[in-house]
Amino acid sequence: MIQSLNFDGLIVGILAFFLIGLFHPIVIKTEYYFGTNAWWLFALLGIAGLVLTLLVKNNILSIILGIVSCCMFWSIKELFDQKERVRKGWFPKNPKRKH
Repeated sequence: MIQSLNFDGLIVGILAFFLIGLFHPIVIKTEYYFGTNAWWLFALLGIAGLVLTLLVKNNILSIILGIVSCCMFWSIKELFDQKERVRKGWFPKNPKRKH
């Protein structure tokens, strides 16, 4: 019976949950050290991930790359939202970075 179970959805769901949680501190640290100027890096990595997603033959890996790419694109928005959260005082401003 266990051999007939399909774990693909469970694997993808767990990894999506993990990746969304992982990108939250990445956005916070990126804004702290580089500001919103790093948005283009998220865009390039997102585009590269989308291209790879189309080229990879393994379905699970392709889906994971698609999720990572979407997390990259969503991080662009979150980077600018983080800037606003810093402005409101909800997160610390980097005193060493020129604004």
